[in-house]
Amino acid sequence: MKFTLSWLKDHLDTDASVDEIAEALTDLGLEVEEIVNPADRLAGFTLGHVKQAEKHPDADKLRVCTVATDEGDLQIICGAPNAREGITVVVCKPGMYIPGLDITISVGKIRGVESFGMMASERELELSDEHDGIIELPSGEVGDQFVDWLAENDPSKVDPMIEIAITPNRPDALGVEGIARDLAARGIGTLKQRDYAPVPGDFESPIKVSIDEDTLDGCPHFTGRLIRGVKNGPSPQWLQDQLKAIGLRPISALVDITNYMTFDHNRPLHVFDADKVKGNLRVHRAKGGETLVALDEKEYTLQPGMMVISDDKGPESIAGIMGGEETGCTEDTVNVFLESAFWDHVQIALTGRALKINSDARYRFERGVDPEYTREGLEQATQMILDICGGEVSNVVEAGKAPNHARAYKLDAERVQSLVGMDIPESDQRQTLTRLGFRLDGDMAHVPSWRPDVMGEADLVEEVARIASLTKLEGKPLPRVSDGIPKPVMTPTQRRQSMARRTCAALGYNECVSYTFIDQASAALFGGGDEATQLENPISSEMSHMRPDLLPGLLQAAARNQARGYADMALFEVGPVFHDGEPGDQKTQIAGLLVGRNGPKDVQGGSRPVDLFDAKADAEAVLTAIGAPAKVQILRDGDAWWHPGRHGKICLGPKKVLGVFGELHPRILQAMDIKGPAMAFTIWPDEVPMPRKSGATRAALELRDLQAVERDFAFVVDEGVEALTLVNAAAGADKALIEDVRVFDEFIGGSLGEGKKSLAITVRLQPTDSTLKEKDIEAVAEKIIAKVSKATGGVLRG
Repeated sequence: MKFTLSWLKDHLDTDASVDEIAEALTDLGLEVEEIVNPADRLAGFTLGHVKQAEKHPDADKLRVCTVATDEGDLQIICGAPNAREGITVVVCKPGMYIPGLDITISVGKIRGVESFGMMASERELELSDEHDGIIELPSGEVGDQFVDWLAENDPSKVDPMIEIAITPNRPDALGVEGIARDLAARGIGTLKQRDYAPVPGDFESPIKVSIDEDTLDGCPHFTGRLIRGVKNGPSPQWLQDQLKAIGLRPISALVDITNYMTFDHNRPLHVFDADKVKGNLRVHRAKGGETLVALDEKEYTLQPGMMVISDDKGPESIAGIMGGEETGCTEDTVNVFLESAFWDHVQIALTGRALKINSDARYRFERGVDPEYTREGLEQATQMILDICGGEVSNVVEAGKAPNHARAYKLDAERVQSLVGMDIPESDQRQTLTRLGFRLDGDMAHVPSWRPDVMGEADLVEEVARIASLTKLEGKPLPRVSDGIPKPVMTPTQRRQSMARRTCAALGYNECVSYTFIDQASAALFGGGDEATQLENPISSEMSHMRPDLLPGLLQAAARNQARGYADMALFEVGPVFHDGEPGDQKTQIAGLLVGRNGPKDVQGGSRPVDLFDAKADAEAVLTAIGAPAKVQILRDGDAWWHPGRHGKICLGPKKVLGVFGELHPRILQAMDIKGPAMAFTIWPDEVPMPRKSGATRAALELRDLQAVERDFAFVVDEGVEALTLVNAAAGADKALIEDVRVFDEFIGGSLGEGKKSLAITVRLQPTDSTLKEKDIEAVAEKIIAKVSKATGGVLRG
């Protein structure tokens, strides 16, 4: 939203400077984005008087002028046709920057004669496009600042322009009057009250208006009137200056008036050339397929349900967005039909988005305009047209009525303290709301029609605090709920996630934060990509589904790094994954990815490619950090994206899976464009059992003072039997006594025969109550042999 200082002062009686106004606007929530002050580029230019002007000895069109300045007489060469003795001019001295020429002038010679500056034209100072001669001033003293002369004699030339950012909930600030109201409520001046008397009509309008029954929800109120005998020439200079200052191009008086009303009161209007309108106007919904060439000279095809204004011949305007070219006003227009209507903001937004039209009218209607200003806006615009263009007006043609948006909320003075923390007297609160246009009836505040954003008591508090300035809010610590050490703020789940991050970082991993949305192809590789996790309105085709796993995001990050020459990576992420569309189908996951080598190459040969045991060690370190039990089982049969023979599930039982580690399937790596083997782990921290004790104290250190015993066993099993199966069977023979089982030898062939192999394991027995005797050891050994035989079909090797 752009406006000038003089335009603001049409509504606000204030002596505040531009800087004071800008600071107040930002503090009020109307953030100032830019201030363009023409006076800044004119600073330093002073007035001079031409005492003498003689013909240049070597050029007929040049004059050698003696100019009186605040620094004495200067000799200036000038080629302007109006350079002559006795005129007051604007002097540019050496070293000064000329904005219109984009140069810094210096002392120079022109045809052998020195020139100590220049006398400027309006275009050279970017005041206008006039450049046929230098500036001649009718008044002014030598040495006066040119900026001061303009401020007194032609203030529009140095009128500062202010641009503010408007949040969608403040449509009232899309008019200069609304901005002035906020500043007046703050105390930066007094709001000027304007009373607009209805303009009496001289005749009945030959153009009538109707609204279809099914369109009343989109256009509840439509007003208009015919004005005949207008003269649509250029608009007055003051109006052109105001529009130019905010970046609008003056077109004609009628169009400029509607643009002025749009920015002055946030009231978009439209004028039809009445002589081009066939019959009456009808507001209705399009059937679909109708075409209209709009004022931007583009043809639009209307979709079913869009609101349009049609005459007896067909559509003439896209309602609330843009008028049609055929009935647009030109310099030859003498009879106009002026329209002021209220449109539903949602339907305007949908139509504008579908047709891809951006206009000032759409921008304002889709944010909300004052529903009670429809008729008054018509009257004000009518008076401006009569004052500028002349003519005579008809009686007002009206269809529907202004919608009732009246509402009131209780003003509770104490809520300001409880919600904002500011101590504002009730009298100040009431005065603030009154200045903003609220009507107070006892403790009930009636919301003005131009504030659609105020929808409750809390909004009243916000208005009071906003005007009082939230910068005055003093920070105060919250009181303690109870004495002593406060309870932890983080939940156990949050503490686990924090510990997982710290552990992964300590292991050398770099944390990634990827989008929870991924493409369908990547999601399908990891068990997702179905309709249950598909987004209804995705940001792009590459973010169409909720991620079923963290690994796709890590692999995509690794692929981007590999493409840039970084081959060795350790990445991790902690975040949610989604297996279905219901809230309970979201789980937290910890994932790590290893690609490349475990370190840089060195002369000792210490560098090697990462393997699944690196991923296993890191996964176990993370599980230990988040409190997982020490004794776990390693099982097979992971998901399809893991290498079938090079992965393992970390379990507390067949159905209690804490995580998975291993090598990713080559098919996955090829699809994700990853070079070389990649190791990874995924952990589900919510599956880790919570500790039985919630206290902060640690359990007592348990030291075993009894001698541990190790026994070796060698079993002959089929060649296809996995060592893991044998280890798990042996470990389950006596969970209380067996502390560890590990494989130390494998032998294939020889006397074992075809299809057989020998697996040798070491079983460590750790007694807790008494020293093991031989019979105790033999009993456990028999259990181990029985368990292994049952699980693998193997026999003890003789």
